[in-house]
Amino acid sequence: MKLMHIKDISPFFCFFSIAFLFVLLVSVDNAQAAVGAGGALPYETWLVNLRNSVTGPVAFTLSIIGIVVAGGILIFGGELNAFFRTLIFIVLVMALLVGANNIMTNLFQGAVIPGEIPHQESIVNSQE
Repeated sequence: MKLMHIKDISPFFCFFSIAFLFVLLVSVDNAQAAVGAGGALPYETWLVNLRNSVTGPVAFTLSIIGIVVAGGILIFGGELNAFFRTLIFIVLVMALLVGANNIMTNLFQGAVIPGEIPHQESIVNSQE
């Protein structure tokens, strides 16, 4: 198998790679703007229901109970087979994720997305 050296790479490949990276860098703003433009996808309703179920006070209480029970089983469980131990770790990780989500939402009030960002022209017009 012959190894390819840097001097063997064609100039067309280098130009194409640089142009591709430039297009990716230029299109980042458009991709980020398109993220918030959704609202009509068929799976959004059950995702919103799942988010509401996972962020409520009942879910937070169950996550605390899950952390205590899973931690107690891992500490005092003795000899556990690998399957049961893996299930306990899955319960522990899920409880930690739900609990951390609720704690971070309560501390920082979640993500705040502004409704409308004023354009430079409207700022100039309001100052006149």
